[in-house]
Amino acid sequence: MAREIVGYKTNKRGRRVPIYGTKTELSAETQASIDAANQNAKAKNNSSLNNLVTKGQSTPKSQRRGGVLRYPLEALTGTTDYLQIDILEYKRPNNQVIRPVGSAANTLNRSVGGTTSGSLATKAVINDGSILLQIPNQVQDGNSVNFGDSEMNTIAGAAAGAIQGVMKEGGQALSDSIQGKKGAGEAIAELTAKAKAGADNLVGNAPGLMSAAQAGLNAKLTSSALGLFGANVSTSQLLARSTGQVFNPNLELLFDKPTLRTFRFSFKMTPRSQEESRQCKLIIRSFKRNMAPKANVEGSGSLSGSSIFLKSPNIFELRYRKGNSDHPFLHKFKQCFLTDFSVNYTAEGVHTTYDDATPISMQMDMTFKEIEPIYDVDYADSDTSVGF
Repeated sequence: MAREIVGYKTNKRGRRVPIYGTKTELSAETQASIDAANQNAKAKNNSSLNNLVTKGQSTPKSQRRGGVLRYPLEALTGTTDYLQIDILEYKRPNNQVIRPVGSAANTLNRSVGGTTSGSLATKAVINDGSILLQIPNQVQDGNSVNFGDSEMNTIAGAAAGAIQGVMKEGGQALSDSIQGKKGAGEAIAELTAKAKAGADNLVGNAPGLMSAAQAGLNAKLTSSALGLFGANVSTSQLLARSTGQVFNPNLELLFDKPTLRTFRFSFKMTPRSQEESRQCKLIIRSFKRNMAPKANVEGSGSLSGSSIFLKSPNIFELRYRKGNSDHPFLHKFKQCFLTDFSVNYTAEGVHTTYDDATPISMQMDMTFKEIEPIYDVDYADSDTSVGF
């Protein structure tokens, strides 16, 4: 009788192999055993597929691994200067649409990690931890504030003052009417009288204002009419051509808004031992991991396997240190996001590695940007350094 495949079983290596035999040679007990093995193999395959789908999708809340990473090992001691970078999860109060002014002026309250190689982390830090690096070659800071030119000629200024007065009186009249202090008709009559008095006072105090306004209006209308014929002549040019004068622009420099500071660092890493090689690898991985946006946030929901929301990356707290205390002179930082990060694994211009495949020289470039501007209240804490 010809042999045929009558079922499958799982061998010691976890692979499914066929079972040859004849249908008549298999007893009910044997057939049941084969069916059970097939079901177990199928369940195992389904479990493997599920693991592949959900691999790496655990929520950031469940992942936290602190520790200290540092480079170089020998040059950083308890008395030298160095740069400490702490990693923290970015947490914002619920429904906080506007950030309080100066709220993150000085949030650095963590002590430095261990400074001996025996306390170093053996894995990349996640949502926590500290990275210690040597002082970069270029240590500098810069503060800037945006200002803008503003123009307002005399006629516009006078009109603006008159309109502001009318609006103020109108608001007061409306308030009196709502509060029942005055009737609506009385409030409107009083507002009209004050507006007329303000206009008469404006004209009386500046007799040449009306004639200047008329001249400006004529020039404006003429400029608009010339535009119909393709001529590009401004109001100021017409006034200058016809009268030899222009409106005083009352040019003034006005404060516009604060700015956010950006810091760029460049570190050259040349590991001199296997331990330093591991630290360099973990430092690079830690920066990449903690600057990345967070997907699959708990409670964000999903649609077709994709998260509806993305959570902000972690923030970084930078500070210059001298031994176990903050540096007494160098500038301070506010909390930052790591906006750019790059590594050149051939810093010497040629690809050369050690026996464990670690590049002999690497150039690590980073760009940090503070999450809020610098305000005057940020300098009120202490005068022990140059400040922010």
